[in-house]
Amino acid sequence: MGCVQSFRECCDRPKNPNLRMSLPPVCFVWQISMIILFGVFIRYDEEADAHWIEHRHHENISSDIENDFYFRYPSFQDVHVMIFVGFGFLMTFLKRYSFGAVGFNFLIAAFGLQWALLMQGWFQSLDYTDGKIKIGVENLINADFCVAGCLIAYGAVLGKVSPVQLMVLTLFGVTLFAVEEFIIIKLIHARDAGGSMVIHTFGGYYGLSISWMLYRPNLDQSSRLQGSVYQSDVFAMIGTLFLWMFWPSFNSAITDHGDGQHRAAINTYLALASTVLTTVAISSLFQKHGKLDMVHIQNSTLAGGVAVGTAAEFMLMPYGSLIVGFCCGIISTLGYIYVTPFMDKYLKIQDTCGIHNLHAMPGVIGGIVGAITAAGATEAVYGREGLVNTFDFEGAWKDVVPTQQGGYQAAALCVAICFGIGGGIFVGCILRMPIWGDAADDNCFDDEPYWELPDDEETIPPPILEYNNHMVNMNMNKDIAESNFTVEPN
Repeated sequence: MGCVQSFRECCDRPKNPNLRMSLPPVCFVWQISMIILFGVFIRYDEEADAHWIEHRHHENISSDIENDFYFRYPSFQDVHVMIFVGFGFLMTFLKRYSFGAVGFNFLIAAFGLQWALLMQGWFQSLDYTDGKIKIGVENLINADFCVAGCLIAYGAVLGKVSPVQLMVLTLFGVTLFAVEEFIIIKLIHARDAGGSMVIHTFGGYYGLSISWMLYRPNLDQSSRLQGSVYQSDVFAMIGTLFLWMFWPSFNSAITDHGDGQHRAAINTYLALASTVLTTVAISSLFQKHGKLDMVHIQNSTLAGGVAVGTAAEFMLMPYGSLIVGFCCGIISTLGYIYVTPFMDKYLKIQDTCGIHNLHAMPGVIGGIVGAITAAGATEAVYGREGLVNTFDFEGAWKDVVPTQQGGYQAAALCVAICFGIGGGIFVGCILRMPIWGDAADDNCFDDEPYWELPDDEETIPPPILEYNNHMVNMNMNKDIAESNFTVEPN
């Protein structure tokens, strides 16, 4: 462990408050940079451009309803809600870090999606005839997916880093995501509709590696703020429910129209339902007195949606989806009970939100399920045309057989893990520099260093209206009962 500690400390320097970067100039400079880069590179694609009418006539498209906007926008809305509401509120469980959870989620998502449109555009949407990136509604969905990987990583360092550090984390995270996505989807030719590998595995290990690099041995000085209160857990549960409801859209948003998209929504729907029952059972079984732990209900109930992502458009079969959800409910819940404390104590990984149990492990499971399902695909199950359409066995890949595709899926999982861990260590080294203005060990998990907070006011209970209050009847019944047992003096 001495080598590990030395490696962490090699980038560390004594903190000098005068060298810390402030948020306003960083936001202004980066937004102006985005404006310039968008002006140079970004244009509408043919379905969003005013020349759509001419394109319709040229391609013999009969109606505007065939514009991809009408197919993709409902899914885009759902994914967008997941990014800004689902992820944001899921992280509000800390008693004094709700502003930071929702507000910084808002900040890095808004910045990240702009940078993602550029990075993904350069790798996948660049028109070499004019050097422009052509964007439409599908690009917006993919940008949200890219941002999701960074928001997952944010969960591991929640409450321990400054907003400027989060901007740096997002800048490099989006860049790494675009590269690994290009390698996995375009070069390796893996299928990953719901992003179990590209989004969740990468984002999970990216965040965990950064957290490992930013390990704080004296973080117990903020232990008083690391827990939740009743109200904060209720707000976090709002995020869980939004994510849970819209996850079928997340996994099916960019799949092929028709049976693939339909199948992805069904498989995700069933896996999520199975995960809820399993999580409740395991949480109650391993808690004292059979009670439920809200941490498990907020997080592990979503693990099935993560794990079914890669195989969502495959012929996984409805019972297969239930099996995936069942296994993830067990593994994720036990991860919160046993793995997270082990990682904190022995591996020096302080995972605030438990992203290892919600994203990293289920993402790996999803990659394995995808590889096995792809390798076992047959014409009897898919049909010849269905096999070609599902796995895109066309062009340079027309001679690929399912067993080879299974190997490609396994290779893609390895790429996602390597990019996550390697990229996280690299970015962690940068974030250890003393210029970012992160909070002291005894001031973590608190909104006060970065937000203007309202004054705490004494809560004055409102007057009770007797005509509509069950307590009135309860008190009356109590008075009657007491009078019946009153003994009159002789």
